[in-house]
Amino acid sequence: ENWGKLHVMFATRSGNVRRNALSDFTNIRQNGKIAMKLDEGDEIVNVQICSDMDDVLLTTTKGRAMRFKIGDVRIFKGRDSTGVRGIRLAQGDEVISMTILHHMDVTPPEARSYLKAANAMRRAMTGEEEDASMEPDLGDEGGEEAELTQDRYAELGAAEQFILTLSVNGFGKRSSSYEYRVAGRGGKGIIAMTVNDRNGDLAGSFPVEEDDQIMLVTNAGKLIRCPVHHVRIAGRSTQGVTVFKTAPDEHVVSVEHITHVEEDDVEGGEGEEAGENGDRGPDISPEGSEPETGGDEGGEA
Repeated sequence: ENWGKLHVMFATRSGNVRRNALSDFTNIRQNGKIAMKLDEGDEIVNVQICSDMDDVLLTTTKGRAMRFKIGDVRIFKGRDSTGVRGIRLAQGDEVISMTILHHMDVTPPEARSYLKAANAMRRAMTGEEEDASMEPDLGDEGGEEAELTQDRYAELGAAEQFILTLSVNGFGKRSSSYEYRVAGRGGKGIIAMTVNDRNGDLAGSFPVEEDDQIMLVTNAGKLIRCPVHHVRIAGRSTQGVTVFKTAPDEHVVSVEHITHVEEDDVEGGEGEEAGENGDRGPDISPEGSEPETGGDEGGEA
């Protein structure tokens, strides 16, 4: 009886999205049911349950991200349509992930004030020195800040999510969901992570919790598993740090996160690599990361 309150969001590699009522997918026959019509050469990237209180985040291989409200996509009655445009892609780009985020009404000045205070508190707890890569990049001009009450700060802290982004060359970072501003559906998006010769294209992007773990697999058949808290929190448009040292002809082909992991599930809590050489543990030091904190290029359509 609760299915009528929930929706299903589809996303394709070409940047299209479609929303249906979950109740449209009952009584599935043994030979299946048509879920979505696809243009020739297109593929479904992800399907997730959502509600009107959520946002959609699309991320592309060339490092762009588009966040918009669920309500920007009307509820389709049929199952045989291609949907509507979620993000406008550049030539050669494609969507690699869709994730559902909790919607939070926050202004850019509020987000900037919160992120600066949260970063300062994090540095005080960890002893980490101030770094330009931790500066928030909200993609707006002016850099204004808002005065936050303790209650508002606590409210923003409780609603904050962290997006883990990883590249095919083994670099990654975590960034606050407040750096991914909500915009109108169908734009070009903003920078999710710097894509260059060092990083390569993006391999995955999804929200994580502090006690989660991530697992990466390469085209050479190697696997590494490490705790999320070992991956540094940095600004959205930075390059990230080394999570997995790949060989010159090796790249990450699949990324997944594991939730609700007990501390003793991975020996020493440092992750492990299962390859022919038997090496263990990721390199997550920021050495050579050369973070970039410049503004976004292109903006929104």
